[in-house]
Amino acid sequence: MYYHSPQEIESESMRIIEQEAGKHSFTPEEWTIVKRIIHATADFDVMNTIRFHTRAISSGILSIRDRRPVYADTGMLSAAITKRVKEIYGCPVVCLVGDEEVRKASAASGETRSAIALRTAAPQLKRGIIAIGNAPTALTEALRLCKEGLITPDLIIGMPVGFVGAAESKDNLLDSGLVCITMLGRKGGTAAVAATINALVQLAGDP
Repeated sequence: MYYHSPQEIESESMRIIEQEAGKHSFTPEEWTIVKRIIHATADFDVMNTIRFHTRAISSGILSIRDRRPVYADTGMLSAAITKRVKEIYGCPVVCLVGDEEVRKASAASGETRSAIALRTAAPQLKRGIIAIGNAPTALTEALRLCKEGLITPDLIIGMPVGFVGAAESKDNLLDSGLVCITMLGRKGGTAAVAATINALVQLAGDP
């Protein structure tokens, strides 16, 4: 069967996901997020690797409803979430990885732009959501800033993808006890994080 509209395609995709996923132990709210990530990544392994802090979803929803900032670690992630969180809810979306001063600092120090960008944005992130899908160094910096009391995010969505430091940074996030949603191992990425935020917006309902 050929599906013409985006709505038809999404509806059929969700039907297939429900069918192939089978029985699971996720709450309805958790499943909304997991299903969105599977839809964005076509990867059912998410069901085995995703981890939710007990307050993650409620904290994320409250943060969005209160119009608190969302930090995006890449321009691609910022573009993917801006319409939903900024235009619908009025949440500021912060992304400094392309900032010229950040570029200069990275070139001078040899430190990643991702880590420097998050540190530079810290004064704007006393509360809100920190969303990281690309750089393990950004997640590591977020953990340091939290430990030092420089930021107190409502939720960290920590899903950096990669072979160097990604799994370790996510293990450290879990061990920190911070309110978070993460995925074990190497997998993750911008699409997974964007899907998570968009699912939280869906769960938050009408502004």
